[in-house]
Amino acid sequence: MSPLVLFKCLADDTRLKSMLLISMHQELCVCDLQQALQLSQPKVSRHLAELRKCELLMDERRGKWVYYRLHPDLSDWARELLAQTAALHTEYLSECRQQLTNEQSQCEREV
Repeated sequence: MSPLVLFKCLADDTRLKSMLLISMHQELCVCDLQQALQLSQPKVSRHLAELRKCELLMDERRGKWVYYRLHPDLSDWARELLAQTAALHTEYLSECRQQLTNEQSQCEREV
């Protein structure tokens, strides 16, 4: 993946925050991202579909829930970029991180 393609795919606040949160947590469910970003399910799902189309994310259906993780073919430099951005810009994600609970997935609570 070229830097141009990566940065075009991440050139949206919702997509960037989603990628950073997923990279920090290894995987998140749509419900978790809804909670963290305080957005509707259709809006979150639309952005996640764009990230899948860019081959930045992959998804896995578990029952009625869909979980997202970084695509296994994502280059090391892109993974490092996400990790460094999340580590060095904690204030950018602070509100989102506060919305996520450490106990269990929002999706699991809705079962």
